[in-house]
Amino acid sequence: MLRNGLEPWHLLILAIVVIALFGSKKLPETARALGKSMRILKSEAKAMKEADAQGPRTDPRA
Repeated sequence: MLRNGLEPWHLLILAIVVIALFGSKKLPETARALGKSMRILKSEAKAMKEADAQGPRTDPRA
């Protein structure tokens, strides 16, 4: 059923549906917001990796 995954015509239909739902005026704003969110997610993931590399933190209250 899903042997080939996404083919080019699947992406074309998906693009048409997205444009029909959101309209061409909202797409740049949505793409910009998605890009900003991805940058924030990437920086947070990098900060978490750096914190893990420094070693586990101990809780001074314990």
